[in-house]
Amino acid sequence: MIWVLIVSELLVFGAGLLVFLVLRAADPELFAQSQDMLNRSAGAFNTLVLVTSGLFAAIASRHAGTNVAKTRVWLVGAFALGVVFLVIKFTEYADKARHGIGIETNDFFTFYYLITGFHAMHVIAGLVVFALLFWKPAPNNVEAGVSFWHLIDLVWVLLFPIIYLLR
Repeated sequence: MIWVLIVSELLVFGAGLLVFLVLRAADPELFAQSQDMLNRSAGAFNTLVLVTSGLFAAIASRHAGTNVAKTRVWLVGAFALGVVFLVIKFTEYADKARHGIGIETNDFFTFYYLITGFHAMHVIAGLVVFALLFWKPAPNNVEAGVSFWHLIDLVWVLLFPIIYLLR
């Protein structure tokens, strides 16, 4: 079932990114100007944070079934970095709000908030999964949870360059 969820989520994110790219093609100047208002350093750092969290989750999965303590330690590390990701993302949102930039500012920011917000909700769901895995780190559970976390990583690795960098 986890793979049905992962594939369906990839399709949803893919559709959102496709609409984003079509809108960008229709108004490249507006999208370039809006993109320049993003904090690329924060986005890049968040990429590093999330990919490292994925590494920690993979290491936890490797220990599942053989060493519960090590599994839990690596899950805590993955969880903590997921929290760091959210703090940085919500700091970006707060900065935009201070500058009067919201979901209705223009098409770029509508999709920026929708897509990155939907991703942030998945990060929160992943953190809940990690908390449950900490409580019951059975190998099959850890494998499924870590697979979901890798979906979150993959989506961000696609979102970051498309939203923050691609011209």
